[in-house]
Amino acid sequence: MVNQGQIDHLLQESGQIQPPDSLVRQVYLKDHKEAHRQSIDDPEEFWSGVAEELDWFAPWDKVFQWDYPRFKWFLGAKCNITYNCLDRHLASGKRNKAALVWLGEDGSERVYTYGRLAQMVNRLANGLKSIGVGKGDRVVIYMPLAPEGTIAMLACARIGAIHSVVYAGFSVGSLRERILDAQAKVLITADAGYRRGNKVDLKSISDEAVEGLDVLEHVVVWRRETEEDDAHGGSRNAKQVDFDELIENSSVHCDAEVMDAEDPLYILYTSGTTGKPKGVLHVHGGYMVGTSYHFKTFWDVKDDDVFWCTSDIGWVVGHSYIVYAPLISGATTVFREGAIDYPHPGIFYEVIEKYGVNVIFTAPTALRMLMRYGESYPKQYDLRSLRFLTCAGEPLNPEALRWSYEYLCGNGEWGHIVDNWWQTETGGPCLGTPATIPVKPGKVGIPLPGAVLDIVDREGQPITEPDKGGFLVIKQPFPHFYRDVYGDPDRYDRDWSTIPGYYFTGDVALRDSEGYYMVVGRADDVLNVAGHRIGSAEVESALVSHPAVAEAAVIGKPDELRGEIIKGFVTLRVGNEPSEEMVRALKLHVRQEIGPIAVPAELEFTPTLPKTRSGKIMRRLLKAQELGLDPGDITTLEE
Repeated sequence: MVNQGQIDHLLQESGQIQPPDSLVRQVYLKDHKEAHRQSIDDPEEFWSGVAEELDWFAPWDKVFQWDYPRFKWFLGAKCNITYNCLDRHLASGKRNKAALVWLGEDGSERVYTYGRLAQMVNRLANGLKSIGVGKGDRVVIYMPLAPEGTIAMLACARIGAIHSVVYAGFSVGSLRERILDAQAKVLITADAGYRRGNKVDLKSISDEAVEGLDVLEHVVVWRRETEEDDAHGGSRNAKQVDFDELIENSSVHCDAEVMDAEDPLYILYTSGTTGKPKGVLHVHGGYMVGTSYHFKTFWDVKDDDVFWCTSDIGWVVGHSYIVYAPLISGATTVFREGAIDYPHPGIFYEVIEKYGVNVIFTAPTALRMLMRYGESYPKQYDLRSLRFLTCAGEPLNPEALRWSYEYLCGNGEWGHIVDNWWQTETGGPCLGTPATIPVKPGKVGIPLPGAVLDIVDREGQPITEPDKGGFLVIKQPFPHFYRDVYGDPDRYDRDWSTIPGYYFTGDVALRDSEGYYMVVGRADDVLNVAGHRIGSAEVESALVSHPAVAEAAVIGKPDELRGEIIKGFVTLRVGNEPSEEMVRALKLHVRQEIGPIAVPAELEFTPTLPKTRSGKIMRRLLKAQELGLDPGDITTLEE
């Protein structure tokens, strides 16, 4: 599974980080472990209590039905997620509270109160109705990270249509494939997006993607850059509808469609996989219950807080924690188009200072990027508003955690940093370090309420020995767990049959004697060197713990003698230069951190590493380039 010698060394990484007393005193949920116990002992009682805090059009007759591997939550209940995102806040005095604060890469700003957002959503919902969109219809959204994308998502949900957001960095082929798979009736797109100062021509991509698609009835275009005459010019086809005209010509009143709790809310296609995209299907009822619960209890966002999630609406993190959970909770959310280090390396800190951001949700890659620029940047800004910094998306290496704790959180003087783990399929976090317990560098944390997890071997036998690696599995679904793979139910069933009796996450993990989990990496990212299995994340973590290293990725290369050798790709921090001396120093460092078996046979310095648009390092692309293989689908590649 994973070499135990290396694991034993990693577990000696270093001491725990205690949460600040000031943070512990004010958290909403004081005892996550007790809440987790209650959610496991009596999940129906636990989740029905959580659900009662939200607004429903009709109550449930039965809380949970489990017919492995199929399940339902809140059977018979009627609801609409947008009613909880919008209507209930208008009735509770939050009409004039800022819901969304959008920042453009060029410094522009737009603020939407709950009242204004509700009007815009209702107008677009009515506009979509006017072109024939109704309950159950699929609408693909291919938009930049701007308020119009969020409004489009909510407008679809408002009338019972199923939205499928495609990240606005995907290619023509990927967009077309997803439109076809969803059998979408409408595409909502824009003429342009921006990243690092460069204009991305989304309209041309959309035009090519929809060419000859009979299933698609309309293409709704938000004209961000083009004049009306241009948008209606030669590139306009008979199916094209103007986004702003739909809004301007529609009423501000639109009642939320009454939905069954199990009615579909959205399809989100997972990225970076081979073969046909996997259309993960989430539903109205359970999704709104689970995601908002964790926003309140894990992220601990207060009513007067400012929350910033640095993801994009094209990913599940953006669905759950830019759009739905913050709005359900009545929070104020900042979101920003573009890269976190553009137009200058201090922009991330500038946003925190200017808007008084209290809670941030970001990725380890982002923190390592900030770390690469050095501590001089965070020292220039007042970051004392930042109470809680959370990470997910990939393992948070100890070096990035400690650097962020010191320079973003003031060594605990004003802030705290924790990790959490989840997937598109889970909708929200399953593992994490709540604000009330110590952080163990390198460990993601403990099971969060609702998550019934285990670590098993290939035969599905539980591994009870502490610190022994195995496959991370989920034993029972919670409300916000995905319901199906759209159009491919057999694929859903396979997720539950790879290791019979469990949902197979595809990750390798271990659990220590105190119940903390370490997610080592994907099962297919495990290296085999001379019969020893080594997690790639372990070697990468060792490399990044060297003070000269900003980021690292490792791959396995075929070797006649040892089966595989390790090759590392390293990005150095500013002020360090590639050299043979640096190669020797890094190899010695890995030897000291893990052991001789984990020392890369080859090291290559590179100014950047290939990443997906969501910030994950694409090891398979590095391996394909190294071995002269077909790289496969690279539509998720960040340019």
